[in-house]
Amino acid sequence: MKDREKSLLELRPYIESAIVNASTLPEEQFQNRTLRPVILLQNDLLLEAFRNYVQKYKNGFYEMNVEKRMAYIENAIQKDIKFRNSLKGMIIGQFTIEEYRFYITNSSALNKRMMNLVKERLQSNIQLLDRLSVV
Repeated sequence: MKDREKSLLELRPYIESAIVNASTLPEEQFQNRTLRPVILLQNDLLLEAFRNYVQKYKNGFYEMNVEKRMAYIENAIQKDIKFRNSLKGMIIGQFTIEEYRFYITNSSALNKRMMNLVKERLQSNIQLLDRLSVV
């Protein structure tokens, strides 16, 4: 199991702005040490999952203006439980055992942080969600 943990941690990108100090709350520490690096690592997969979601529902995402696309992303993450659970699985699967144990004891608060980070990541990559960028 140590090989899995070591490999997972080595894969994660370092995020310089993810500051953690003694006064940082445990959930914020988890967000900065675990969630942010994992979500950055999974960026391409998250984008592809959203592209698939849009294609599956064929409801005019590509014809929407940027403001409506931003709202669509937020709505998909907040309201579609299956999609939300799929996104959570892509992230939780990258946790170490210790991280998973912390997560399950604080899942409600951490799910909110996680989905907010995913929403921000998708929205910040909105240009990559253009029909022309779909491969």
